Amino acid sequence: MSEEKPAETIAPEAVEMNAIPNGKGHDGADEISGSAKDDGEKEAAVANSASSHKPDNAASNLPESQEFLAVDDKKTQRFTDFEGKTSFGMSVFNLGNAIMGSGILGLAYAMANAGVVMFLVLLTVVAVLSSYSIHLLLKCSGIVGIRAYEQLGYRAFGTPGKMAAGIAITLQNIGAMSSYLYIVKYEFPLVIQAFLKVDKPAGEWYLNGNYMVVIVSIAVILPLALMKQLGYLGYTSGFSLCCMVFFLVAVIYKKFNLPCPFTEFAFNSTTTHSPILNTTDPGGEMDDKCIPKMANLNSQTAYTIPILAFAFVCHPEVLPIYTELRNPTKKKMQHVANISIAVMYIMYFLAALFGYLTFYGEVEAELLHTYSRIDPYDTLILCVRVAVLTAVTLTVPIVLFPVRRAIQQMIFPNKTFYWPRHIAIALVLLTLINLLVIFAPNILGIFGVIGATSAPCLIFIFPAVFYIRIVPKEDEPLRSPPKILAACFAALGFLFMTMSLSFIIIDWTSGTSKAASAH
Repeated sequence: MSEEKPAETIAPEAVEMNAIPNGKGHDGADEISGSAKDDGEKEAAVANSASSHKPDNAASNLPESQEFLAVDDKKTQRFTDFEGKTSFGMSVFNLGNAIMGSGILGLAYAMANAGVVMFLVLLTVVAVLSSYSIHLLLKCSGIVGIRAYEQLGYRAFGTPGKMAAGIAITLQNIGAMSSYLYIVKYEFPLVIQAFLKVDKPAGEWYLNGNYMVVIVSIAVILPLALMKQLGYLGYTSGFSLCCMVFFLVAVIYKKFNLPCPFTEFAFNSTTTHSPILNTTDPGGEMDDKCIPKMANLNSQTAYTIPILAFAFVCHPEVLPIYTELRNPTKKKMQHVANISIAVMYIMYFLAALFGYLTFYGEVEAELLHTYSRIDPYDTLILCVRVAVLTAVTLTVPIVLFPVRRAIQQMIFPNKTFYWPRHIAIALVLLTLINLLVIFAPNILGIFGVIGATSAPCLIFIFPAVFYIRIVPKEDEPLRSPPKILAACFAALGFLFMTMSLSFIIIDWTSGTSKAASAH
């Protein structure tokens, strides 16, 4: 933008459309040359009609570094010009890492209880629904020019909608981060113990899970969580996904190197630890336990539905990644989401398939524990466990970013970026999560209920009802096919929520723990 050409300054409507209520804003000229051309003149017109208030003095000449004011529903917020610098590939890594949780370890168990074909059908349906849900979020974002989940809630339902979205994101992601650190707490000492071949621990500090959680949080998670922008984590997200690819390759390799059926691990009289495995049937007949089931119905089959329904949870991270995407358009961000979901879909299915075809009906809810039943000192499996721990650890900063953003939207909505506040929120969150993991091991049950409530809201219900409320009736009447489809999508979310809560209550009353979240 040049001061010599005031006629080419941005109109107030364009500036408001590009204002991002998270303390950041896009350069209007960049947005007009990129987003408006790709998304069409229609959306710009709808955005102008949907915004009833115009920013003050927005048409004046603005240097790139100058801050400006934007008014959104009678709330004055201050933004700084912000140009997304995260590449397409790094955005795919970040969103893929957000999707990829520890739930991949339980998908083989889900396939064992649903059958190969039924599992594939369910996984495909959930992947398509997740992509559609992201489409709804991006459509709402494009109409009102907002790239913050909480502000979409504010635009749709006012302060209650904003608080509901912020609280759901906070509880969902704190629960996810806690579950990841629980894995670090209980798995890391076991891996160290196996590598050192310590059969009887004598209270060594490095075999204490509480110490491991604190060390990992301070040395790895905190520095990454203090990054100013989510895009900087693209490299660690890429490495995290590489760790999960290594896990997948190891699962496929083990399928062709372990006989079926197998015998539990036993120690020889020598000092070398080795598993004792069954040989194949001399008659050459296939054991009934080693025949895969294409479809399966048992008492555990129903549990696979909520597990798979939440397998692609990434919606709190979508809009922050969209904000930092270079030359952002809805079409480009939808491609990022579709590629991320497709890659995770393939990895999920292959991990579940080969894990199931290795152990069949003997597979446990946590796949790596099943390998330990054969040989707890298997070097490859130990390396895989380290890789999974690394991937889980590097996912925590990605999940923390939307929580910090939600807290800023709820408590400091009109504040620009401020380093002390940025650091303080991260420290408080990590301290709280560490305290929960160390001193409240039974809190996972409560987070199970929270996850069963907040995840359907973030994936199904909120995107659908926001879409119904935000899209103008002049463009899509309430009884138009897109809004009817969105209403059915919200109803599906309520169904998944009811199923998940019912299964958790059944688990509590029966004293079991089967309805685990896939994330």
